[in-house]
Amino acid sequence: MEDLKPSPPNSSPLTPLSFLERSATVYGDCPSLIYNDTTYTWTQTHRRCLRVASSISSLGIESRHVVSVLSPNTPAMYELHFAVPMSGAILNTINLRLDTRTISILLRHSESKLVFVDHQSRSLVLDAISLFPPDTPKPLLVLIADDADAPQRTPLDRFLCMYEDMIERGDQDFEWVPPTSEWDPMTLNYTSGTTSSPKGVVHCHRGVFIMAIDSLIDWGVHKQPVYLWTLPMFHANGWSYPYGIAALGGTNICLRKFDAQIIYAVIKRHRVTHMCGAPVVLNMLTNVPPGTEKLENPVQILTAGAPPPAAVLLRTESMGFVVSHGYGLTETAGLVVSCAWKGKWNLLPASERARLKARQGVRTVGLTRMDVVDPNSGRSVKRDGLSLGEVVLKGGSVMLGYLKDQSGTVKCMKGGWFYTGDVGVMHADGYLEIKDRSKDVIISGGENLSSVEVESVLYTHPAVNEAAVVAKPDEFWGETPCAFVSMKSDVSPKPTEKEMMEYCRGRLPHYMVPKTVVFKEELPKTSTGKIQKFVLREIAKEIGSSSSRVSRM
Repeated sequence: MEDLKPSPPNSSPLTPLSFLERSATVYGDCPSLIYNDTTYTWTQTHRRCLRVASSISSLGIESRHVVSVLSPNTPAMYELHFAVPMSGAILNTINLRLDTRTISILLRHSESKLVFVDHQSRSLVLDAISLFPPDTPKPLLVLIADDADAPQRTPLDRFLCMYEDMIERGDQDFEWVPPTSEWDPMTLNYTSGTTSSPKGVVHCHRGVFIMAIDSLIDWGVHKQPVYLWTLPMFHANGWSYPYGIAALGGTNICLRKFDAQIIYAVIKRHRVTHMCGAPVVLNMLTNVPPGTEKLENPVQILTAGAPPPAAVLLRTESMGFVVSHGYGLTETAGLVVSCAWKGKWNLLPASERARLKARQGVRTVGLTRMDVVDPNSGRSVKRDGLSLGEVVLKGGSVMLGYLKDQSGTVKCMKGGWFYTGDVGVMHADGYLEIKDRSKDVIISGGENLSSVEVESVLYTHPAVNEAAVVAKPDEFWGETPCAFVSMKSDVSPKPTEKEMMEYCRGRLPHYMVPKTVVFKEELPKTSTGKIQKFVLREIAKEIGSSSSRVSRM
């Protein structure tokens, strides 16, 4: 046995880029992508990606150079998920909703050599580059203009050329650059900033390959699904589904922007089978006018990004969606924990099913191990659904590390585990439930208080549209819960602060009841629907220390 070792025939580097060529062979005449009135087949998508990869290489972009993209879910955005790494470069998709200063910082930090820019983000990127210090090299710029409202021959100014020029000039017979090692870096994603300090997460070809395959298995996606892109591809590369849908020869339905009405219309028109989204998307789908028809056919929807309130899950399923719930981070390239459903749970009342489904669940088959541990001792907490600890992971899709941040990498990679910074409990049946980010736990009078539990109660109020709870400084208790809520537009009269507190008091221990309720038109969110609690914490600090002396019972 000792003579049997890895050799070239059995050790080809794993990469999800190989999915594209296979789909062009197997599903060549089938639709790969639909965007407005444009439809491409898998043969066309394969050729377009090769042409763009060829043009990127011709610009002097070399292996391990970073190529950035600022675009919504357009055909170019999808194609660049393949074309950039096929040229040997590292793909860096950037959050469109970031401000000019942050984008400037990210472009400099990544040392991006080439930036593909959607026409609606043109001034944003030009302003970001104008903030570069004089001696800093500036990246080349390519303009993406694919909408009817975007002039196809707009003045280029600082731009090298248009995206379609890259396709026209490229070689469709280009021999794309496979990774020398499956550990070669493939993507660079900056965390979405819910904790206010984005970090550059680097994933290798092997990790993205594992995540793409694992995601399909865990969700049970069939061949040739019709997948609706409501999840931004710039968020963790769309949880690696650009590659997964290619592997199955599916159809990608791309949308530049959407609301509930558009989603329902597109589902009906294209017979959508699958879609992903943060809980904010689920909330959007359920806040529709009374009498809205249920879906003609069930649509599988996968949600993650924040713990979804059970009330939102219940309402979503009542509309005809089949909700699956999982957990992952930018650092894992997608979802590595899912609420694997048990048949016997179907016999339970709807409210209990929703409560069980709101849990994050168990590890997927592609993850090696998951645990909840005491962050100080590293020992597993009790499996009682009550003992809080930090969620830790290990598996093939965990990131290589943070770009140019060795100390940050070492801090979260210790003892053979990746420490997520998320606080959770392990139930007796082995299912994980996230309670909070470690920074979001409220410590009131020495008690650890889960903001997620308070939010879940607030979401059961019939008038509440969105809810978030953060710590507010208090001279007596140290911290007290401060609730931020937005109301449904069709509710009248709106509940008062006192009424909201009384509602919570009837459903929570008194020490968990919000001592302050702030009403807002809309809560600040990242592009993926995560509520930016660091912004709300600053507002809570400005409100001042609460004088409340509510007794504990």
